[in-house]
Amino acid sequence: MIDEDLISLALGLPEAAESSHFGTRDFRVRGKIFMTLRGPDFCVVKLTPDQQQMASTIMPEHVAAVPGSWGRKGWTQLFHRDAGNEEVRMLVRQAWRNTAPKSTALPED
Repeated sequence: MIDEDLISLALGLPEAAESSHFGTRDFRVRGKIFMTLRGPDFCVVKLTPDQQQMASTIMPEHVAAVPGSWGRKGWTQLFHRDAGNEEVRMLVRQAWRNTAPKSTALPED
C-alpha cells in the first residue's frame, strides 16, 4: 500500500486526525497516537503484545517489533508498501481500536 492510501485509510477512521510527534507524522484518535508514518517503507502501529506476536506469526516478512521497550509494549513496524492491502487495513484498524475510547469503537472486521 502506498503512503497516500495508508494516510487516507487512517484519516478515514472515526475521529482520526493527523498531527506530528518529534518531527514524524502521526495519526491520533482523541489525542492518542495509533499510527506513525516512519519513512517511505514502513509505519508503526499500536498493537498489544499478543496482537504483535500473532501478526509476526502470520506475516513475518511485513511486521517487526519496534526495537527496545516500545516494541515490548506492542508497538509494531508495519512494512506497508510490501504488505497486502487487506493486511494493512486490518492492522491499522486494530491499532485504532486499541487506542479509541469504546464509545467510538469500530465493529470488528
